[in-house]
Amino acid sequence: MVRDLIRSAKDNLTKAGYSEVDAEILFAHLLGINRMELHNPVALERAMENIGDIAEDYHQLINRRLSHEPLQYITGEAHFRDLTLEVGPGVLVPRPESELMVSYLLALIENRPGLVSVIDLGAGSGALSIALSTECERVRAIAVEKSPEAIVWLRKNVARYVEEMRVVEGDVRDALPGVKADFVIANPPYVPDDQELPADVKNEPSAALFGGATGLEIPKQFIDAAARLLKSGGTLAIEHTELQGQAISGLLEEMFTNIELHYDLNDRPRWTSAVKR
Repeated sequence: MVRDLIRSAKDNLTKAGYSEVDAEILFAHLLGINRMELHNPVALERAMENIGDIAEDYHQLINRRLSHEPLQYITGEAHFRDLTLEVGPGVLVPRPESELMVSYLLALIENRPGLVSVIDLGAGSGALSIALSTECERVRAIAVEKSPEAIVWLRKNVARYVEEMRVVEGDVRDALPGVKADFVIANPPYVPDDQELPADVKNEPSAALFGGATGLEIPKQFIDAAARLLKSGGTLAIEHTELQGQAISGLLEEMFTNIELHYDLNDRPRWTSAVKR
């Protein structure tokens, strides 16, 4: 029965253009186990001992996915580096592309003595600043987010992992007056307004995705904010599309030096670092 349920779900998901792995993830979520335990007969049997007829519940989860609801909204969690973050409607799902920005900053932080200050602009779920804070005890981060819907998830994740992290609800254009930091990290909205998105991505908050007519209007606001918030010699790491590297470099040139384009795991140019003059 279980194999038939999952096989049917895989077929339907594949036809809709989604990974068949989603079928296993959702079944495991329903049972309260991890996906790999589905392949352990003992663990699977134990998980199903007190479960009644789960077929209907499973069909509902699969139908939500087939209706283009993000997988992470259905399970209520997203994995980012070593973190399991709570996510849901109103917050952008963290992407693995952003993990390399964290690794880059951690390498720079290693060479700095004492406490290190970090500002996460447009923090969303808190993935970037929480990862930095949990992986380096010398990091003191401030997460800035203006969306009331997103900040609910941000506060949940901060409370779970880094209770002492400061969360600021506000616009990056005027948040934290007078504050200076060693590092700013940002994943701003950067998708051009007229760009078509995958069906499930459309269900994520548009304010966290679209960056203006060219996709660069909102990133410019983030760059201007970083120039205001960084100490001289401080570093900005900012994500963008694979086609925006040159334009982002142009926006950085006046206030920043050492501008460097970085590539993601698929060898696509996806983020830029720069040092405040």
